Amino acid sequence: MVKNIMIVGVGGQGALLASKTLGKVLLDAGFDVKVSEVHGMSQRGGSVVTYVRYGQKVYSPIIDEGEADFIVSFEQLEAARYTRYLKKDGQIVVNTQEIDPMPVITGAAKYPENLIEKMQNEGFRVDSVDCLTLAEKAGTAKAVNIVLMGRLSKYLEFSESQWLSAIEKLVKPAFLEMNKKAFIEGRQ
Repeated sequence: MVKNIMIVGVGGQGALLASKTLGKVLLDAGFDVKVSEVHGMSQRGGSVVTYVRYGQKVYSPIIDEGEADFIVSFEQLEAARYTRYLKKDGQIVVNTQEIDPMPVITGAAKYPENLIEKMQNEGFRVDSVDCLTLAEKAGTAKAVNIVLMGRLSKYLEFSESQWLSAIEKLVKPAFLEMNKKAFIEGRQ
């Protein structure tokens, strides 16, 4: 059986490191893993989508609508944009942060209100957490991505030590302890 996880966010938030961390945990656990990244306008604050698929044998890195077991989102609007990809019994893990897209910045649109509540009212299972505050508590706002991985880890069958081992292999030594703290904050 293949599991599908979408990581969605805005360019510069660390979605690629999050997907690499998740991929490393999965590879180290012996799964076949496929990761596909869609950068688009990510360098300019645009949408970033990463597909992570794992199982005994995975043939394609792409997740189609209605196939995602999880959507992990760095930001509320990005979570709402991709709900059509979630399975009926899927789980959304979302940072409560709101990042204005270009139409909002220019005044052409307004950021939608109550997105988490709206997703829940549509029947989606939503685990929302203030990842920015938890990352700052761990020592750096840049660790929102690792806080999100900590939160996701609560839903997956891998041990804390497996996750921390992957983080140790991917994060620069100068930032390692802060990222370990961020991961643990996300798991609570």
